[in-house]
Amino acid sequence: MSEIRKVALVTGGSRGIGKACAIELAKAGCDVVINYAGNADAANKTVEELKALGSNSEAYKFDVSNQEEVNENIAKIIEKYGRIDVLLNNAGITCDDLFIRMDADKWNAVINTNLNSVFYVSKPVVKLMMKQRSGAIVNTTSVVGLYGNPGQANYSSAKAGLVGFTKSLAKELGSRGIRVNAVAPGFIATDMTKDLGNTDEYMKMIPLKRMGEAQDIAKAVKFLALDADYVTGQVLQVDGGLII
Repeated sequence: MSEIRKVALVTGGSRGIGKACAIELAKAGCDVVINYAGNADAANKTVEELKALGSNSEAYKFDVSNQEEVNENIAKIIEKYGRIDVLLNNAGITCDDLFIRMDADKWNAVINTNLNSVFYVSKPVVKLMMKQRSGAIVNTTSVVGLYGNPGQANYSSAKAGLVGFTKSLAKELGSRGIRVNAVAPGFIATDMTKDLGNTDEYMKMIPLKRMGEAQDIAKAVKFLALDADYVTGQVLQVDGGLII
């Protein structure tokens, strides 16, 4: 009998960190399903790359901040694949502004996409994992969720919320064989950070003296998802030593 392949669901998996993580999980032998919000071309390209690695992959377009869409699409994924062994909650946006100028729309957009979505996506997946009595959830938080950042009160709040969510869920689900961890990227070279100014100033704060690559995060996610059998409730900082 052939070994059952693990199924991984990666939200925000068409580009950047999500794509790198999806590829790393596929290389490790997982069938990887990605979620994307709007860029169908990028999603289709990523699926082709995953299939080339032997992964039985598909892309599902849905808004992770819309609970109805989440439930509908995850039901379809479960119907097709029958199981979900790894969930990477990675989808996220930024709407930066100084707090005094930040309006409710910017606040709510980030909280809904970066924090509420994790509740929506995790809920049906956790129910399935409890039946399986196994599973691994990895949440993409950020170092700014640990130490804050001017102009990112909304983003920092959402990412800090993920830290508490991760630790609470780890305590609730450990007895069911489900591990819950988080990865906290530092300054990573992606579309989200390409417009950052003062790069030289950031480099001075990083002991490794470079920005991270998406692959650096992917390796950490793969470790937490597939290799760290006795690790749960942890936040792994992948930041080049930024906040030692």
